[in-house]
Amino acid sequence: MNNDKFSRRDFMRNTSIVAAGTIAGALAGEGQAGHQTPKVLNFHEKMTYRRMGKTNMMVSEVSLGGHWKNRNAGRYWDSFANEEVPADVAKNRTDVVSACIDSGINYLDITTAAECLCYGEALKGRRERMYVGADIHNLGPRGSKLCNVKDQTFNVETCLRLLKTDYLDIWRPQAKMAGKLGTDQLNTDAEVESLIDTFQKLHKAGKVRHLGMSCHSRPWFEHVLNKYPEFEMVIFPCSAKTKVKGQSPVASNIEETNPGHGSDQSKGIFDVVRKQDVGVVTIKPYFGGSLFKETSGKVKFPVMGVGSKKENDLARLTLQCILANEAITATVPGLTTVYEVENAARASYTRQLGMSPADKQWLTEITDQQWADLPQEYEWLRDWEVV
Repeated sequence: MNNDKFSRRDFMRNTSIVAAGTIAGALAGEGQAGHQTPKVLNFHEKMTYRRMGKTNMMVSEVSLGGHWKNRNAGRYWDSFANEEVPADVAKNRTDVVSACIDSGINYLDITTAAECLCYGEALKGRRERMYVGADIHNLGPRGSKLCNVKDQTFNVETCLRLLKTDYLDIWRPQAKMAGKLGTDQLNTDAEVESLIDTFQKLHKAGKVRHLGMSCHSRPWFEHVLNKYPEFEMVIFPCSAKTKVKGQSPVASNIEETNPGHGSDQSKGIFDVVRKQDVGVVTIKPYFGGSLFKETSGKVKFPVMGVGSKKENDLARLTLQCILANEAITATVPGLTTVYEVENAARASYTRQLGMSPADKQWLTEITDQQWADLPQEYEWLRDWEVV
């Protein structure tokens, strides 16, 4: 009996992949007698769902990042004139969100004003079908002068207005991205506390349900999560390059090492999130698109066709590799087309079948090659090579 009780507590803390998938199936049903259980949004029997830490939300392990290809072949849209979404862009996002709902994807992560506008259109009449985490990057706490209740309330209320919704499931402001602890390159404790104050006021008003944070500095995250239990989820980069001691990035190799920057070398970010029961959403699975050498920076919106088999296979295997880590709740690739949604969803549908040795070798070789050729704007990803 004691062992049985322990295993249940251990499951709830560590959110194992297989068990999370099993509980998701149960949650989608009627529940056991005497217990009320929430339904999993957009439940799909082939999708695995994981508990996002103390939010208790069951989230699809492959979810939707807010970015997609723009007309200049860039990786995201920042703003629209007069806050008007072009008809072809609105249709594209509506079709993509529809494909996500059909595929069992239930979390959307947004970072720009343009994304708020587009997804507001796409979610019209079906807001309750997706969990939404949002922030507008140039209104958020990346600037110290904006780290106050007034400006961050404006940030959230702008998100709500552009999304045409009354609430955010998660407010996940983007902190200063990188730097050394104790410098103005990272947000101070006082600035973090202003975000918590803002959240508490907005939560009381019913405008925000949960609090998260996005950052690219692991030591800073370790510090913040250990000091402030108010944070329920975090967002940081993770790719198929993530590994331990030069070994292949497979399920049996998910231990973590800390790369330094003055933080505790004996533990790393996954130790902290497990201890604090914090959900983890990972970004940049494809090095900001740089993983795809054939098309990176070349394909413009509207994207036609389904792309090459090589790049589709590479995308799917990369997501499967990332999701081998049980501490990760979800990875959120940017998805430009309906086919990309379907391909990403298949990463979850087929993940438990495992990779063939040939696939593992191929993925490692291509990832290593593209990692060596990272463009300058993504050099900072090297801080996340080992996690």
